[in-house]
Amino acid sequence: MEREIKRKADGRDTERGTQREPDRRRWLAAGTAGVTVGVPVMALGTMLKAPLLLLGLLTEGLAQLAIPASVPRGFWALPENLTVVEGASVELRCGVSTPGSAVQWAKDGLLLGPDPRIPGFPRYRLEGDPARGEFHLHIEACDLSDDAEYECQVGRSEMGPELVSPRVILSVLVPPKLLYLTPEAGTMVTWVAGQEYVVSCLSGDAKPAPDITILLSGRTISDISANMNEGSQQKLFTVEATARVTPQSSDNGQLLVCEASSPALEAPIKASFTVNVLFPPGPPVIEWPGLDEGHVRAGQSLELPCVAQGGNPLATLQWLKNGQPVSTAWGTEHTQAVARSVLVMTVRPEDHGARLSCEAHNSVSAGTQERSIMLQVTFPPSAITILGSASQVENKNVTLSCVSKSSRPRVLLRWWLGWRQLLPMEETIMDGLHGGYISMSNLTFLARREDNGLTLTCEAFSEAFTKETFKKSLTLNIKYPAQKLWIEGAPEGQKLRAGTRVRLVCLAIGGNPEPSLTWYKDSRTVTESRLPQEPRRMQLGNVEKSGSTFSRELVLVTGPSDNQAKFTCKAGQLSASTQLAVQFPPTNVTILANASALRPGDALNLTCISVSSNPPVNLSWDKEGERLEGLAALPRRAPFRGSAAARSVLLQVSSRDHGQRVTCRAHSAELRETVSSFYRLNVLYRPEFLGEQVLVVTAVEQGEALLPVSVSANPAPEAFNWTFRGYRLSPAGGPRHRILSSGALHLWNVTRADDGLYQLHCQNSEGTAEALLRLDVHYAPTIRALQDPTEVNVGGSVDIVCTVDANPILPGMFSWERLGEDEEDQSLDDMEKISKGPTGRLRIHQAKLAQAGAYQCIVDNGVAPPARGLVRLVVRFAPQVEHPTPLTKVAAAGDSTSSATLHCRARGVPNIVFTWTKNGVPLDLQDPRYTEHTYHQGGVHSSLLTIANVSAAQDYALFTCTATNPLGSDQTNIQLVSISRPDPPSGLKVVSLTPHSVELEWKPGFDGGLPQRFYIRYEALGTPGFHYVDVLPPQATTFTLTGLQPSTRYKVWLLASNALGDSGLADKGTQLPITTPGLDQPSGEPEDQLPTEPPAGPSGLPLLPVLLGLGGLLLLSNASCVGGVLWQRRLRRLAEGVSGKTEAESEDRVRNEYEESQWTGEQDTRSSTVSTTEAEPYYRSLRDFSPQLPPTQEEVSYSRGFTGEDEDMAFPGHLYDEVERTYPPSGAWGPLYDEVQMSPWDLRWPEDAYQDPRGIYDRVAGDLDTLEPDSLPFELRGHLV
Repeated sequence: MEREIKRKADGRDTERGTQREPDRRRWLAAGTAGVTVGVPVMALGTMLKAPLLLLGLLTEGLAQLAIPASVPRGFWALPENLTVVEGASVELRCGVSTPGSAVQWAKDGLLLGPDPRIPGFPRYRLEGDPARGEFHLHIEACDLSDDAEYECQVGRSEMGPELVSPRVILSVLVPPKLLYLTPEAGTMVTWVAGQEYVVSCLSGDAKPAPDITILLSGRTISDISANMNEGSQQKLFTVEATARVTPQSSDNGQLLVCEASSPALEAPIKASFTVNVLFPPGPPVIEWPGLDEGHVRAGQSLELPCVAQGGNPLATLQWLKNGQPVSTAWGTEHTQAVARSVLVMTVRPEDHGARLSCEAHNSVSAGTQERSIMLQVTFPPSAITILGSASQVENKNVTLSCVSKSSRPRVLLRWWLGWRQLLPMEETIMDGLHGGYISMSNLTFLARREDNGLTLTCEAFSEAFTKETFKKSLTLNIKYPAQKLWIEGAPEGQKLRAGTRVRLVCLAIGGNPEPSLTWYKDSRTVTESRLPQEPRRMQLGNVEKSGSTFSRELVLVTGPSDNQAKFTCKAGQLSASTQLAVQFPPTNVTILANASALRPGDALNLTCISVSSNPPVNLSWDKEGERLEGLAALPRRAPFRGSAAARSVLLQVSSRDHGQRVTCRAHSAELRETVSSFYRLNVLYRPEFLGEQVLVVTAVEQGEALLPVSVSANPAPEAFNWTFRGYRLSPAGGPRHRILSSGALHLWNVTRADDGLYQLHCQNSEGTAEALLRLDVHYAPTIRALQDPTEVNVGGSVDIVCTVDANPILPGMFSWERLGEDEEDQSLDDMEKISKGPTGRLRIHQAKLAQAGAYQCIVDNGVAPPARGLVRLVVRFAPQVEHPTPLTKVAAAGDSTSSATLHCRARGVPNIVFTWTKNGVPLDLQDPRYTEHTYHQGGVHSSLLTIANVSAAQDYALFTCTATNPLGSDQTNIQLVSISRPDPPSGLKVVSLTPHSVELEWKPGFDGGLPQRFYIRYEALGTPGFHYVDVLPPQATTFTLTGLQPSTRYKVWLLASNALGDSGLADKGTQLPITTPGLDQPSGEPEDQLPTEPPAGPSGLPLLPVLLGLGGLLLLSNASCVGGVLWQRRLRRLAEGVSGKTEAESEDRVRNEYEESQWTGEQDTRSSTVSTTEAEPYYRSLRDFSPQLPPTQEEVSYSRGFTGEDEDMAFPGHLYDEVERTYPPSGAWGPLYDEVQMSPWDLRWPEDAYQDPRGIYDRVAGDLDTLEPDSLPFELRGHLV
């Protein structure tokens, strides 16, 4: 088969080579043309050297290679036919003797091209050295597409003609990947032994076709046929092999394997499945436990194992008894291939002759295999029976028969009376059940009184049952009569009260059988009560025996029926009697009425009847405890030998009598006992509301309400109709109401709209009634009106009014709180609280500024949650301009290139309007050099006047800021001066003192328009020389001087400095004396150190000298042009931070020693110090001034001052809307007009990083000459023009 497949493949390859031959020839022609085209561009020298080069190559090649004789000319290596397995790599060799030629490969006539990378075939490439003529075709990871004819072609060139190698075949072997086995591989296939089955095995695509072998249990199956078919592609084949298999029992659990082998496989591939062969089991075997098979005794527990070997599946076992299944339980042991069933039974007599069978079979058994045993059972008699009566009258014959049940073998019988054996009259043997025998013996003897109570026994015995005895006994009963009978109990004629417990005893002597002693009452047999619910009036005891005396007790609780009754006791023919006299109250009291349906005003006649009593009774009437007079009837005879009585009464009924009881009482004076009966009046009347009817019901909003109904009617009201505001409520209920069965109206989710009168209409068959109920709905207060803001002038009176909607309205439900951070600000002691109805007032007398702020109205009427509302009190007052002392000064360079900003701040409500004057003349704000910006924050208002291009001649003046509102005005003056040295600091004082340090505090002076810093000079008395210390940070106003000695006196001076020089010693040479405490003295604040104050001086110059100086300056302006250029350069240097020298030698000494001080810290060049304290100067530096506008009112979040703890607070939407939106609230809702800076939206002067002071003073000492006060430029002089 394999050879046939190969021949078919070779035939197709031949045809393929024939078809592709023209393609090869066309490529050779094209290759030759390509070489010819390349010749003209070659150099002439190369053409001359070509023959020599070719000769050398041929000589070297022939020397190195051994070319076979079959190799065509021009090739030194030719390709060969190759066979390769799919996925492997292969190389087809081609060696060309003319290296310069164009070489390419052809695949089935398809030219692959001369490019070594072979485009379009990523797995193909040319390998070798082209210079040596090596053009080997290398193919990676071969697959079926590479199975083809190949030839190496050399194009025509100057070195030689065109060449074509012989065609070779590359044969790619494809191994089969899968085997398809039927039945499916990997499964368990069930077959029956001896039957023939067909197995097929199909291989996957392969080349060449594989050989298939099928094996079962390791044995090759010879009956197999194979068919070869074409695969899914050309050149691929599939083989299907079919085998016929007849399995045997030995093949069970073995593998059936299909193997496919191919030259492309190193080892055959396999597919298999497991064979499950079914075969019948062996015959069953019963293992009898003993030697005598089948012989057993009744009562014996028999265990019979049945075993069947082999079989697949293992045998199914069952036990049969006489052909009927008795056990279908069995077990299997697969390791031993055994099925086992054990029959467990208790042998019974009826099992004698039974046939026990064990059957074995499985699903492939041709029939059932069986093993049987016949049982032989030995059993004794199951019982002995004595026939006849053992009771007889004395002196008469007794005849008895003794019979045994069936037994195997038979038994013998004998009689015993006491210990005396009696001889039987006759013995008989009969056939019994289950193959056994029955024995019978008859006996007759004379009954005597002395034999009474003796035991008569019949005994059965046999040699087969030597260890067992079978008997039946009975006791003789010889009958004879009793001798005497009497009754013991209460004497006759004694009066007994009903309910008395009486004991009667009947006694008799002798007799057999024992006397029955039967009691009778008036000729009826006495028995106990049979029904459990009946009272147990009689207790009848059993007959008791004491020696030869017999007794029976009758205990009874006397009742009316026992009066004059006769009790008799009988024993056979004997009897005894006694009679009782019983007194009893009425057995029944009955009331009769002449009418059943009553209405108010009807007359009712009631008759009371006492049925029977002994002695007679007296009757009386009462109604709910009220005695009634009646009419009595004559007594008459009644049952139980008693007497009956009757009495009548007449009543006039009303609706109030409905349900009341009219009672009849029967009283026995002798018995001291009363029997009562009542008649309940049923009066029909229309509905009537009772006095306890609730007319007002209180409920809480969103809660529930129950409008109760207290109505009386007979019959009960048929309907309850509720009406609210003219609308009838649905009796079936609604989303928020339900009418209860009692008529009450249940409401839920109550709202204030439900408050009002509800009308109830009740109706029955007798009439109707109506009632009005009011529902009072309580609800939490809601603030309806709160005047916000509330305004008042200082010293005036005003009411903050809070109006609410609430129910209930309570007198003390209003309370007020003032919102603020300080507890002192929250006090309301000086305010009057007034509450009237739904309106609460907080009355303020003689309003003060401190009372301005936010107030909270809290209303709590007991219904949660309390209502809260915010209102602001605005206290209006006249403007109050901040007046710093001394006079405010602002410094700016007067060179017409700088700007200055004057800041005027005032407090007042309502809004303030600012006006400016310069030297008393109103300022023309239309002048583009002047710009004013006004800011309002609550009660604080600011006006910023910006002067552009400050000129010393025009703008060094006294500016006046006037603040005005409807309540008044106020003003302040601001001097615009030139840049100068700083003013001396003031207020130098000691804060704390220790043995080694002192803490100082001071107030800064005017900085001269330039950044200033401070340093301290101090000396110890008695020690020559001064010490200098820089204050860090530079703008600090407190400083701790360390390094001091204990118990030492010191003098301390404070100096200020900017780029133009020092301020001079503080207080014009006045020092601050300090004495440090000793180490043993406590440290703390000094008591005798007073702050130093600067001396008072003139705040300004007269106006006339200023004007004269200004005129002189104008006359000399032309002559100072050259000097102006020089001074302009110096000003530029001063603006860069260069300062001049001081005036005196002492100041030079100070500066020099100051340069030697060492310090570290952060740098700060704050341009000015701004203070709003009343005792401090109000100085402004305009350098780098950048005001920040406060946010608009829409940008302010009112939640800034609250924590959000009370979300139900009624808060105004926009504060101060009624006051022209000019009072935005502060961040914390504190007092509106506290004397604080304008935070959080205050105008801020930026804090620049300060420079190292050592560098500043170094440049001053090295670059500038000492300047006299008059030698400074005019723009820098600190004088008014």
